[in-house]
Amino acid sequence: MTHQFADITFTDSVKAAQQRYGSRPNNERLQTVAGPNDQLGSREAEFIALRDTFYMATVNETGWPYVQHRGGPVGFLKVLDSSRLAYADFRGNTQLISMGNVSNNDRCSLILMDYPNRRRLKILGHMRVVDVNDVNPGDLATVELPVYKARIERVVFIDMAAFDWNCPQHITRRYTKPEFTDLLVNTVRR
Repeated sequence: MTHQFADITFTDSVKAAQQRYGSRPNNERLQTVAGPNDQLGSREAEFIALRDTFYMATVNETGWPYVQHRGGPVGFLKVLDSSRLAYADFRGNTQLISMGNVSNNDRCSLILMDYPNRRRLKILGHMRVVDVNDVNPGDLATVELPVYKARIERVVFIDMAAFDWNCPQHITRRYTKPEFTDLLVNTVRR
């Protein structure tokens, strides 16, 4: 099986750039040997469950990309099964750019970061937005966050096409307040 993420992202122009800069042989091996990276396993599900933020890209009908930060309590992005994710969408700045973009082109890309451990997971998928009044009660119960007191307006579903783990190179360590506190406590105990 081929590496689905590479199959999707390694277009002819990307392969030409890889060839020009000398990385094509390594990427060709990745594409033919690694993978298939089209189903989330326990490693990916565990990683996603520990995130409190991710970045999401969509593209509008004129071809302009848009990147948005999504955040919430740890675990707000839910793994529904090996190829589906979902999260509750709360009221934000009301620009609704991502929501508008996916009404024309449902493709999206997510980047989930673990800054302290210098890990990142990239996900490609197809996004669907459902108004809260039209969501299946079981799906709504799955994405609800009882400790988070914001009103759900929509539920976003992502049918994953592929994922890829990225190397830690050039990821600067950053810590949330709880992560920093844990780091200090563990350092003092040593």
